[in-house]
Amino acid sequence: MKKITILILMTLVMASCSDALLEEPQSIAAEVFYNTPAEVEAGLNAIYVPMRRGSALGALYLCQHEIYTEYLYGRGSHAPLNDYTGLDQTNVSRVGDMWAVFYESIRNANIVIERAPLGTKISPAQLDGYLAEARCMRALNYFFLVRNWAGVPIRDEKNMDVRELARNTQEQVYDFIVADLEWAETHLPDKPRLSGAPSKWSAKAILTDVYMNLHQYEKARDKAGEIITSNKFSLVNVTVAEDFEKLFGADVATSTEEVLYLKYARMPSGQGFAYPQYCHYPNSGYFPPGGFYTFYSDSETNTFLKNWDKNDLRYTFNWYPQTFGLGPTTILLKKFVDKQAVSGGGNDYPMYRYADILLFYAECVAQAGTAPNADAMEKLNMVRRRAYGKPATTADAAVDFKLADYATKQAFIDLVVRERGYENCGESKRWLDLKRLGIAEEIVQAGKGKTVAPRHLLWPIPVIETNYNKAIDPVKDQNPGY
Repeated sequence: MKKITILILMTLVMASCSDALLEEPQSIAAEVFYNTPAEVEAGLNAIYVPMRRGSALGALYLCQHEIYTEYLYGRGSHAPLNDYTGLDQTNVSRVGDMWAVFYESIRNANIVIERAPLGTKISPAQLDGYLAEARCMRALNYFFLVRNWAGVPIRDEKNMDVRELARNTQEQVYDFIVADLEWAETHLPDKPRLSGAPSKWSAKAILTDVYMNLHQYEKARDKAGEIITSNKFSLVNVTVAEDFEKLFGADVATSTEEVLYLKYARMPSGQGFAYPQYCHYPNSGYFPPGGFYTFYSDSETNTFLKNWDKNDLRYTFNWYPQTFGLGPTTILLKKFVDKQAVSGGGNDYPMYRYADILLFYAECVAQAGTAPNADAMEKLNMVRRRAYGKPATTADAAVDFKLADYATKQAFIDLVVRERGYENCGESKRWLDLKRLGIAEEIVQAGKGKTVAPRHLLWPIPVIETNYNKAIDPVKDQNPGY
């Protein structure tokens, strides 16, 4: 049988002494692999290796999406993103690398799905859990692909070695994602296999997001509601701005808010989160190895930031002033700080946290009906209270929004979207929200005075695909404008 060399990542111990998914590559022959639980788990861990890279969710993917928002501007090779006219050659290459990363992760999931059922020392219950994890992460990778490229080739365990595959439609990709997630939700454990692996609640969170992107808001509302009523999660308590370090800090192993995070650690070398290096200014003290300050904003000229209530502790936590020739009101993102970093940061990437679920639910209640209700407003106010250092579950007239002031469907949705922008700045979520809602062009025009060209809403199918996959015509099958 042909030997296949695959990259795996082994379970290591973080500085916090908690087990988490970190990377240690080895080569293993596939035909003697996946007989024992340890072997399958090593294969599962390999799914996370590509996603964690700096070329993907470890840094550049986040940078790209954050610069697209109305509140940040790119510098250097990222400056062309500010024009919203499509991608220059440098950024075309970058998103091509992201395409490759997502498909590499998908392939690693497909290998587990194909090989694990052949294992000789794996119980049926173990097998279900392993397959559920692989299918959940495969679906998540396709979710990244479909939102940025629309229809893409579906490569699963049956055709992963087929070179020439046509683009599936966007609808087909979403159907595939939903099928994987619904199966995973049923078979994943209540608690994850390791910190950083998905639980059944993680699958429900991704499904909520998927249903929202499909505009199936009743399903999304119900799925988010299941997470909330489980009482498995709660907002981290905050009384001063610095307390948000208990949620985003480099020394945090986990929190009550964690639904699905990509895990990083500053030690051992090579396991760190690269994104903080792109955020910070050299010698700022927030990231000792230095920084690229890839993006920045302005506290006075940018309306998103100028209009942000400065009593909101999230503003103080998220931003710091830094001049470098662009004026005295220039500010940089401070959400991910590691003052002890030697290379990469120890911060984790919060793909889904409980605040997301509460805000998802609030929006979906309104989207699914004709108007918001008191329950939706309460979920929004929970996040709002925490932002002002108040107990999340105790009504507070000083900060709470009043339902009577946002009684119409659209007024309430606009409010939730604004608050989600404040809550998630720097987390690579805002741009995808704006696209889902069909308001990206409007918001960018209002915030930056820039016109978003239609071609800018999708990324081009990369040449690394079209050069070898002749089922995709590089002209006729390309996304519009490329």
